Amino acid sequence: MPNIREIRERIASIQQILKITNAMYLISSSKLKKARTALDSTEPYFYKLQETIESVLEHTPHTRQLFFDRRSDIPDEKRKKGYIIITADKGLCGSYNHNILKYAEQTLAEAPDIDNCYLFVIGQVGRMYFQRRMNEGNAAVDGEFLYTTQNPTLYRAREIAERVIDKFEKHELDEVYVLYTDMVTSNLQETRTVRLLPFERRHFGKAPDGTMKKLPKAAFLPSPEKVMEYLIPNYAKGIIYGAMVEAFCCEQHSRMTAMDAATTSAKEMIHDLSLMYNRARQAAITQEITEVCGGAASLNK
Repeated sequence: MPNIREIRERIASIQQILKITNAMYLISSSKLKKARTALDSTEPYFYKLQETIESVLEHTPHTRQLFFDRRSDIPDEKRKKGYIIITADKGLCGSYNHNILKYAEQTLAEAPDIDNCYLFVIGQVGRMYFQRRMNEGNAAVDGEFLYTTQNPTLYRAREIAERVIDKFEKHELDEVYVLYTDMVTSNLQETRTVRLLPFERRHFGKAPDGTMKKLPKAAFLPSPEKVMEYLIPNYAKGIIYGAMVEAFCCEQHSRMTAMDAATTSAKEMIHDLSLMYNRARQAAITQEITEVCGGAASLNK
């Protein structure tokens, strides 16, 4: 059995860890609430933007737009695919990073040609992971794509959207996907893939028979194409921002769960060590009493 001093030191160290895990739990809770509030305050704008795009497409069914160009003439094995993968900047969040990285690996394994896959990784954990894998012959990672997942903002989402849209317009990418973790409920998280580019008309409203609704033609100034050139990048920004906030919320919720479990384990360890400490102290007191009584008995003789 460890002596009293060792047990006391272990209890003190665990109490320090307990303070850290409890503080991290409270910080994650605050960040989660803040991110949710920011998303709720911006969602109406992007919903209205989606309705506007639907209206343009319904009134101009034959509009030709670059962002809807599926480039059907390019075979699947030669299509250049970009993947925006959202991970965390640090650990201590349970299986959150493991799940999204495993999901990304499975998605890349299904690609016809890994050499035509390009990764745009948000988050330090994922960036370091895929850079190591790139040296092993995995997909190429954009080394200049350096973005953090902490406190997602519309400004950061706009920069990311402009970057991938520019590559799409220059035919450096034929498809762009966003891989992130979605918080379905407070107890359920799912890794998902959303295709960002090219857009499809069926994503913006359908008639009951599954076809695109067609309304009487309307005039758009200067032209429907120019209107869509302004709306689509903003809508893409909204998709990326929503994915970033959802992933950030999942990260904070996972960290809250992990820190709560760590706090509970620390309390249990302190309880067990306290019992061990009391037993050791009682044994030491008993031994001292025995030695005193033995010494007194020897003097009497």
